[in-house]
Amino acid sequence: MRRRHRHRLLRPLVAFAAVTGIFATATPNADSAPLDGTSAASATTTVFYYTKTKNWPATYLHYAPDGGSWTTVPGVRMETACTDWVKETVDLGPAAGLQATFNNGSGTWDNNGGNNYALGTGTVTVKDGVIAHSDPCADAGTGTGTGSRATVYYSTATSGWSTANLHYAPTGGSWTTVPGVGMESACTGWWKKTVDLGTATSLKAAFNNGNGVWDNNNGGDYALGSGTTTVKDRTVTAGAADPCATQVPDTQAPTTPTGVTASATGTSVVVSWKPATDDTAVTTYQITRTGGTEGTVVTDVGSTVWSDTGLEEKTTYTYTVKAVDAAGNTSPASSAAPVTTGEKAPAPAAGTPLGTDPRKDPIYFVLTARFYDGDTSNDRGGSQDVTSGNAANNDPMFRGDFKGLVDKLDYIKALGFSAVWITPVVLNRSDYDYHGYHGYDFYKVDPRLESAGASYQDLINAAHAKGMKIYQDVVYNHSSRWGAKGLFTPTVYGVRDTQWSWYYDEKNAGFDYDGLTVEPKSGKSYYNGDLWSTAEPSGNTCLNWGKPTGGRSPEGYTLYNCQWPSPTSGMFPKAYYHQCWIGNWEGEDSRSCWLHEDLADFNTENATVQNYLIGAYDKYIDMGVDGFRVDTAVHIPRVTWNRRFLPAIHDRVTQRFGADAAKNFFVFGEVGAFVNDKWNRGSVNHSAQFFTWKERKEYSADDEKAAIEQYDYEEQLGTGNQPTSANAFLNGNSYHTPDRSRFSGMNIIDMRMHMNFGDAQNAYNNGKDSDDSVNDATYNVVYVDSHDYGPNKSSTRYSGGTDAWAENMALMWTFRGIPTLYYGSEIEFQKGKQIDCGPTCPLAGTGRAYYGDHLAGGVTASDFGTVASASGEVATTLAQPLVKHLQRLNRIRRAIPALQSGQYSTDGITGSMAFKRRYTSGSTDSFALVTVTGGATYTGIPDGTYTDAVTGDVKTVSGGTLSVAAPGKGNLRVYVLNGPGKIGADGPYLK
Repeated sequence: MRRRHRHRLLRPLVAFAAVTGIFATATPNADSAPLDGTSAASATTTVFYYTKTKNWPATYLHYAPDGGSWTTVPGVRMETACTDWVKETVDLGPAAGLQATFNNGSGTWDNNGGNNYALGTGTVTVKDGVIAHSDPCADAGTGTGTGSRATVYYSTATSGWSTANLHYAPTGGSWTTVPGVGMESACTGWWKKTVDLGTATSLKAAFNNGNGVWDNNNGGDYALGSGTTTVKDRTVTAGAADPCATQVPDTQAPTTPTGVTASATGTSVVVSWKPATDDTAVTTYQITRTGGTEGTVVTDVGSTVWSDTGLEEKTTYTYTVKAVDAAGNTSPASSAAPVTTGEKAPAPAAGTPLGTDPRKDPIYFVLTARFYDGDTSNDRGGSQDVTSGNAANNDPMFRGDFKGLVDKLDYIKALGFSAVWITPVVLNRSDYDYHGYHGYDFYKVDPRLESAGASYQDLINAAHAKGMKIYQDVVYNHSSRWGAKGLFTPTVYGVRDTQWSWYYDEKNAGFDYDGLTVEPKSGKSYYNGDLWSTAEPSGNTCLNWGKPTGGRSPEGYTLYNCQWPSPTSGMFPKAYYHQCWIGNWEGEDSRSCWLHEDLADFNTENATVQNYLIGAYDKYIDMGVDGFRVDTAVHIPRVTWNRRFLPAIHDRVTQRFGADAAKNFFVFGEVGAFVNDKWNRGSVNHSAQFFTWKERKEYSADDEKAAIEQYDYEEQLGTGNQPTSANAFLNGNSYHTPDRSRFSGMNIIDMRMHMNFGDAQNAYNNGKDSDDSVNDATYNVVYVDSHDYGPNKSSTRYSGGTDAWAENMALMWTFRGIPTLYYGSEIEFQKGKQIDCGPTCPLAGTGRAYYGDHLAGGVTASDFGTVASASGEVATTLAQPLVKHLQRLNRIRRAIPALQSGQYSTDGITGSMAFKRRYTSGSTDSFALVTVTGGATYTGIPDGTYTDAVTGDVKTVSGGTLSVAAPGKGNLRVYVLNGPGKIGADGPYLK
């Protein structure tokens, strides 16, 4: 009856996984739990606490039942349960759980990093910060009877579980109560339990981590015999030897963590340190905080970045760190890192988007892998490392990482930026994938960006603790040419002859590519071998296999058909991938064809593909990112965005964080319109502003048909029949509530200003000309150059000169839209250098060069745009003239709401780059008159007192007219009605 009961309930889950093509591969070790043996909720909770890594002489449980009062400090003393465990049973009364902390009775606390532990009913374990539901000291069936016995070893080396439970039933007998009996740690990666079988000679079994994650052999349970059995990666070995017999007990402690630093922003502290080493592996770091009224607090974390929030104001805290290995060996404490908090400021919980108006946050854009190298152990060069010249420069493509970005968040904050746009984070796969746009496993963060030091979640949390947002670059249009793991990966039996053996590795069926791990046969971290053969096997679907194409590689080698995946080779299923090369960049085939050989084009009108992508990006929404920059948005039909992807983003953010967070979750798309006109060569479907609007008619229910219908309908209507908006414009001098009812959910990169930024005046004129066709241009992301192009589709980084850069910045930081700067432009980094020369030349000579040499040393920001201290090379970087200019611009913009969110007008104004802006909301009424470089006269403006934020000059207007002399190139004037006065000190341009 149990088996039928379980399988009957599992069948719908299996069918659903088959339809979506996601879940069976996205969570390989999280099988459905057995649905038997569950018991009713208890009125008590037995709490087990793991003591080995604490080494406390006594352990106390301080708790409060939900809705009830806390015990008197230090709480109740817990009793010894079994080796390394203490326990206490709590009467909850009518409560359904409890809040808890632990301490040693002498002022040292484990309060879960200030969040307390939320525990439920039944049996609960707390081990190094991990909550599970099992009895680690269970003695039921330990082999004391007279019947047959089974000793079961279970490996968690792959799953990484921190606890393991055995749920079992002797043949013909009853199942244990879920989650089963707690297994004992036998040795590294192995758990053990010996059970009495009575008269039975075998048992059915499943395993779980005590927290609802199960391994039940894909719903079939495990059939185990008496004697000793091992279970590893779903392989059962009967009559096995003790897997721990040859393992020498680990008694060596990890090295002491070094480089511990602590920096405070308000009442939040970010603690960072260098990874410790161990003869096996460091599994946990134990942070001890002293100071404040709480006294000593101990927190266990899995990374080398820790965000400590909710601290007391203006209080000195001291942090030390210990490293712990899997055997519980603990290093000595690190050197102490003191830090003093500031005044309390509103701060969200870790993993929660900041949720504020994105127009308030200037954006700094980094190629993560080229910014700053915080951990050299994850550096990787790829297949072209030597031939490109990168190896000779000691400059691997994957060089920067999240650890480096965390280390230098204060540099970005010191520039004045409160949002960081980072390149895609998903696992990439190609010969040239450091930039992140060749996604392979969309559900996995690329290990070359993470490290033992810093995960992606740690970066998000650290940025939020400093009041900074993370905008993640995302790709919906294409995967790598090797497909998308979990959706479809092509089987390619290409030729591996003597010419290509250096490049295409020997087949290794046991190797799973992850970008970081060195493949043992070739000794390289990249890997093409699982797709290659020297002879055509049966089942090959590639057309003209092994026949020369007639072409040659750059090395002069013969190129063969099926050398690698391509759209026309027959390797990809039509349902999931398009099967043509793009022919017309402004035609319908830009939606349905490959852009490049490294970019396999998703059939985004297919439901399985849609579910794969939505599921993947839900993961990053759940981590608390603040927005998405959407790559190649123009190559997916607007109707698909509006029907599927944009609502999915909005709904997920709403579900997790609420409607206000969804309103301010910032989505901005790259619509590659690389021309100087308002409508991209007359094609509305390929113009940036087109994507800011909802659909205005119903199309076929079938998404592929709808895409064609929408393209034809809008193209026939043409540019003269597109919707218009006044959302960016003032009514005279008055701000009006914008009409966002027709907004699609996607904002845009301002391609027209970008393409015309060879001259600030030209960019300004072109920007104004397009704003009536954008749903709300105050949300436009504005930049001069990027990782792809400079102005006028230049292939080089902007080199117009320092004065021109200063002028461009002055315009971007005061005109409508969100100013954005590509990393290094604050010192004209790599000006005039080719932005991208491909995988066969050294990155050091390109616009994507490594920036970290300019960031060496230490920097602490006291506020946005303000340096508290700086030393080493980064101090020199921060002293550059454009940096000083940028810092003051950011401080001025941050102080004047009209420059952040205001509508604008040029009515009644004479001047080349002159405008007025106003923002009104509640008690806020901000009105500013701006002129960049040249003089201006403003007529018909409200009377009153205007103060220039640059010079502090005060002008009283009594007849509606104000005149301003030309400030000079790179300079500006910002006269604010009833303004705050002069902001910041005179610099090289603003004076």
